[in-house]
Amino acid sequence: MNARWVDAAVFDALSEQARTSVRRRRNLNFHPANDYPSNRLLNAIEPDSYVPPHRHLDPTKDETLFVLRGSIGVLLFDEQGALTDRRVIVAGGDTVGIDIPHGVIHSLVALQPGTVAFEAKAGPFVERTPAELPPFAPAEGSPGAAGYLSWMRSCFD
Repeated sequence: MNARWVDAAVFDALSEQARTSVRRRRNLNFHPANDYPSNRLLNAIEPDSYVPPHRHLDPTKDETLFVLRGSIGVLLFDEQGALTDRRVIVAGGDTVGIDIPHGVIHSLVALQPGTVAFEAKAGPFVERTPAELPPFAPAEGSPGAAGYLSWMRSCFD
């Protein structure tokens, strides 16, 4: 197995893939397969990408996120959808990351084009279950998603 260097060219290529993707984000996985016990990845995300509020119910799936380029607004919610906390994390800033315990409803919005973050959580990768998607937020791709994303972005104006 060879070491993999991560440099500006990797960020640029991944961000270009995110810009041209329907979801406006793209992962570069460092783990060799979805069933690997540790999921480590870069996530390039553009400002118009909607990441629906969600939580990870599995007690092994705490999630850690560090911004490596650009900035991300992180939103935390209670069960009814009220915003409980929010903060901007910025590459090289005072706050560069967050560790989110399992069960905490969260979402994020990229605040700059070309934003790239590093994420880590326990594997294996599994699709979100309906219980992990709270009813207060529209589903990705649904008619209400664009309006909800606009509201989430406004939390950081």
